[in-house]
Order: sequence, then structure tokens, then C-alpha cells
Amino acid sequence: MLSRKQSQEPIQKSPIQRFLFVLGIVFFLMYFILGLTIIFWDQIPLTLSYNGRLAMGTLLIAYSFFRFIRLWQNR
Repeated sequence: MLSRKQSQEPIQKSPIQRFLFVLGIVFFLMYFILGLTIIFWDQIPLTLSYNGRLAMGTLLIAYSFFRFIRLWQNR
């Protein structure tokens, strides 16, 4: 007998789980794009030096990957 993990039929996710998965992907992309925007946009309306923009953008990109890893593990 095959257990549920070994069966050939994947278990269908509920609509709430699918929605939360898509929402997690959207927020991953949002943080990633925001980090890139802060790093590369010279006319950003924040008074930050280049090093400050680089640090803030890098932290946002790292946080986006942290969220993606957590999302993937919960899947």
C-alpha cells in the first residue's frame, strides 16, 4: 500500500491555501522589486547616501528571499 506522500495523485490545495501562496509570491516580488528600485533609482525621494540606499536595498532583497524560502517550506 502506498501512503499519501508516496501516492501518485497530488493532494488538491484548498482555495485559501492557493490564495495565500499567490499572495506570498506577490509580496516576494514586491519586496524584491522595491529593493532593486531603491538601489538603482538615483532620483529617489529619500535623503539617503548611495551606501544607505545600497544597504536598504540589499536588506529588502535578502528579506524577500527569506520570505520566499519560508513560503517554499510551507508548501
